[in-house]
Amino acid sequence: MGNNFLRIVQITPGAGKMYCGACLRDNALVTALRKLGHTVLMVPLYLPLTLDEEDQSAGTPIFFGGINVYLEQQSALFRHAPEWLRNMLASPALLKLASGAAAKTRASDLGPMTISVLRGEEGRQARELDHLMDWLKSEKPDIVSLSNALLVGLVRRIKKELRIPVICSLQGEDWFLDALPAADRNLAWQTAAERAAEVDLFIAPSNYFGDLMQRRLKLAPEKVRVLANGLNLEGYAGPKIEPPTAVLGYFARMSAEKGLETLVNAFITLKRQDRVKNLKLRIGGSCGPADQPLLDALKSRLQISGWLGDVEFSPNLTHAEKVSFLKSLSVLSVPATYGEAFGLYIIEALACGVPVVQPDHAAFPELIRETGGGLLYPPGDESALAGALESLLLDSTRARSLGETGQKAILDRFNIETMARRMEEFCHKCISVFSSPNGAK
Repeated sequence: MGNNFLRIVQITPGAGKMYCGACLRDNALVTALRKLGHTVLMVPLYLPLTLDEEDQSAGTPIFFGGINVYLEQQSALFRHAPEWLRNMLASPALLKLASGAAAKTRASDLGPMTISVLRGEEGRQARELDHLMDWLKSEKPDIVSLSNALLVGLVRRIKKELRIPVICSLQGEDWFLDALPAADRNLAWQTAAERAAEVDLFIAPSNYFGDLMQRRLKLAPEKVRVLANGLNLEGYAGPKIEPPTAVLGYFARMSAEKGLETLVNAFITLKRQDRVKNLKLRIGGSCGPADQPLLDALKSRLQISGWLGDVEFSPNLTHAEKVSFLKSLSVLSVPATYGEAFGLYIIEALACGVPVVQPDHAAFPELIRETGGGLLYPPGDESALAGALESLLLDSTRARSLGETGQKAILDRFNIETMARRMEEFCHKCISVFSSPNGAK
């Protein structure tokens, strides 16, 4: 395209009825890139996207429909099914119905299918790739952007047949791959590393995660760049109104790996100590069928402890509801137990002027250092977590100062416009290198 405007295809797996941080990030980025003048097509894979802002994939087909992908994995006969049947099973309405069952699926059940998709044209879903390639050829993009490294099986055919570069974001793939059974895990990592070598540039949300995935995918250092996630700040800015009573908050997927049980334990400790009077706990975020057993167990424990009435559960909020939820908090903590690649909820809370308390591991030290918006505690130490939370809940002046410092950092450096301009630079650079005499592969 002229005037240095690009035609970009953003490929993002959908999570069906569940909110997904990567989906929210990609959707906001597509919006911002379009405002810069680029033509960006957002393509969902597997299932429809569930978003808390306007869906930028509207009008675009869903490829690798989840029902077809599953049946192709299970049945050699279905791989030769007639097109009318495949088209019917790939309808958005039917995929929405299937989203409920998909939400109950765990990573540990998806080993063979993950490996097959990573193998691309050599996998059992090769026919799905044929359909995607036909569509990409008709759209003639300048560059393709993949949402995560689990999609690197698409790269070989894209580069061979379209002769364009491919960039790929890194967004927590290690947790998913490591959750596969041992027999599948090693082959999945090996296959991912082989296919990752064909990607032109990887974009990590933090130095921590960039370094980690560089090692695990055996990437050359020059193949990885860091670009922090950014927010569409509409509705976030403005003064924070202090709640009438201390409110501890959690906003992420309501799951064990995000540390929800750890935070509930800290809340119970604080209630027993009773130094923070009338303390409330508000729990928000994505919640699917697979998360319900944990929530039921936590509610039972809170009921036995006598503090269930001081806890509010707010699953699957809209964007406006999310912002209102965050602004109602005194402090937020998501004590994730695994190596979080970024933590979008951190910058969401700070954008509302809410300080955070996070474990001193993974990307959290980096985010706290760069924003100045919170405290760190030793990972796995629930007593230290309760102490850090209490220190802010009892010192509103300090908490307000941390929140205001963090909010300024988000407004200045972690906004979606800044992220889009950096992504624009990466795309132009990749295209330039790819088009040079020695660049195309």
